[in-house]
Amino acid sequence: MDAPAPPARVLESCLYAADLAAAARFYEDVLRLTPFARVEGRHVFFRCGPGVFLLFAPEVTATTPGAVGGVPVPAHGAHGPGHVAFAVADDTLDGWRAHLAAHAVAIEAEITWPRGGRSLYVRDPAGNSVELASPSLWGLAL
Repeated sequence: MDAPAPPARVLESCLYAADLAAAARFYEDVLRLTPFARVEGRHVFFRCGPGVFLLFAPEVTATTPGAVGGVPVPAHGAHGPGHVAFAVADDTLDGWRAHLAAHAVAIEAEITWPRGGRSLYVRDPAGNSVELASPSLWGLAL
């Protein structure tokens, strides 16, 4: 039997936040992602382009299986800060810098990559590293 084709893209990415409500406000209010599913104290799911960004409370999901649409999902989780990068157009990074400042979000680092592209790094309320990056840093188009 032939090996299957490699995955086409990342379908979902997730981070964990002990203070789920504070982190959810950051992704909704500051990054302007649209939530579409929420279980108080457990998770908030956001639309992000053709994929999904998931935010979980680690103390709940690491020990308790969940259910999506009545289908059981195994317990899973991580502890400590993680990282996620969101794709943004290179010519919008100046606007993002101003938007973050207006929300009192400190920019931890700003990088211009040798192969092209730029990134802004900030921290969410849970301490996760959040990157706003032009996809050209990986040789990709938006």
